[in-house]
Amino acid sequence: MQRIAFIGLGNMGGPMAANLVKAGFQVQAFDLSAAALETARAAGVGVAASAIEAVREAQVVISMLPASRHVESLYLGDAGLMTQIPAGALVIDCSTIAPASARKVAQAAAARGLEMLDAPVSGGTAGAAAATLTFIVGGDAQVLERARPVLSAMGKNIFHMGDAGAGQVAKLCNNMALGVIMAATGEAIALGVAHGLDPSTLSQMMAVSTSRSWATEVCNPWPGVLENAPASRGYTGGFGNDLMLKDLGLAAEAAVAVGSAVPLGELARNLYSMNSKAGNGGLDFSSVVKMLADVEAV
Repeated sequence: MQRIAFIGLGNMGGPMAANLVKAGFQVQAFDLSAAALETARAAGVGVAASAIEAVREAQVVISMLPASRHVESLYLGDAGLMTQIPAGALVIDCSTIAPASARKVAQAAAARGLEMLDAPVSGGTAGAAAATLTFIVGGDAQVLERARPVLSAMGKNIFHMGDAGAGQVAKLCNNMALGVIMAATGEAIALGVAHGLDPSTLSQMMAVSTSRSWATEVCNPWPGVLENAPASRGYTGGFGNDLMLKDLGLAAEAAVAVGSAVPLGELARNLYSMNSKAGNGGLDFSSVVKMLADVEAV
């Protein structure tokens, strides 16, 4: 039985680790949150007292952390995890971070003789729970083949985008488009409601017309339109506004690095920043519609 260390048991990491257990892997996990550890334990995941303990004897190490600084802090430096991971282990970072950070950590892994992939995910918390995530992978193609059975236990789509850091670039492209689409969808529905249209009927029409998107079909931003969408439970759960804001900031940095123009991405970043400053940073990113309409009255 392959032994996997899993670091980071948040809204995404927790279900991912549980699905590895369901697939027959032996998982030892660690998180700074005691509540997250207890939830993982209840799902059959082994719990370690520290990240170092979790990686002991691991054949695969997976991390799912909030930002670049967390990933670099975990792996790099004299006290970093790279000095503790067993020789021959495969390292997979599923966090969404700056491409430069992904390359930096991959170089540190190579210096230790370890193989590493950056493999950020798409699919949200529902995809993490259902094991239907999309993995967007950067790194050596042969290393990906080694990782494929592990990734397949947590998702249904795997895309190899190129060398180290390429997975992060592709993920930022995806999330920039998603952020723009969500804001535009919320704006359109708000306009219709202002004219007296029923938001559910309007959304149903849009979902089978040319404005069809994930925002109309899965994560509709208007309360009450889709029962299981975050908007219908007070914008709780889902993908946080501040996480989208982080990703849009990373996309802007990536654009500057190569001289690309991302005017809609920058506009969306400003909208999510305004939403955060309005006190909605911890809510699902679909709450950006609050910047466009009084959805509380619905």
